[in-house]
Amino acid sequence: MTAKQQFLKLVYPIFAFFTKSFKINKGIFVSDKPAVQSFYSLKSTLNNGSEFDFSQVKNKKVLIVNTASDCGYTAQYEELEKLYNLKKEKLIILAFPANDFQKQESQDDYTIAEFCKRNYGISFPLMKKSKVVVHSTQNKVYEWLTDKDKNGWNSNEPGWNFCKYLVNEKGNLTHFFESSESPMGENILAAIEE
Repeated sequence: MTAKQQFLKLVYPIFAFFTKSFKINKGIFVSDKPAVQSFYSLKSTLNNGSEFDFSQVKNKKVLIVNTASDCGYTAQYEELEKLYNLKKEKLIILAFPANDFQKQESQDDYTIAEFCKRNYGISFPLMKKSKVVVHSTQNKVYEWLTDKDKNGWNSNEPGWNFCKYLVNEKGNLTHFFESSESPMGENILAAIEE
């Protein structure tokens, strides 16, 4: 871990507190509208280059998170791993590293995976680094997550790293959480139990 990454990990609790207290992020968006395009028709590429077919996550909740190694929220990796271990019978977490915000994920896929395993013990799937904001080269999963004509209601794209999207067991997008929402916080835990 670089000195910058160590510093960011140390100040994360303070950073998260102020971000949430001063409502820098928009918060939480919730809907019970069904998806227009099937979530289970999506595919993505894992960090190691193999294909990940979303049909294999049927009957589980899926928390999708855009991640970065040099962000004030990077310490959420630790919370995500804790959440994954606590709820893995009913939940899968999928991390999508992206360099969309102030070049906070400039490493290659191999280095990202090593960083996550060595510093946070990540055991949930890491996807290949991609673009998550609306763009002509946007990752197809994020295209689905941010297009209400596909997911049924949501057009919120990530405003920063560590935004979270929750898809229920039927493949419907139910929640969008801004970066400041802790993966182990009451809002996300309650949504997983719904």
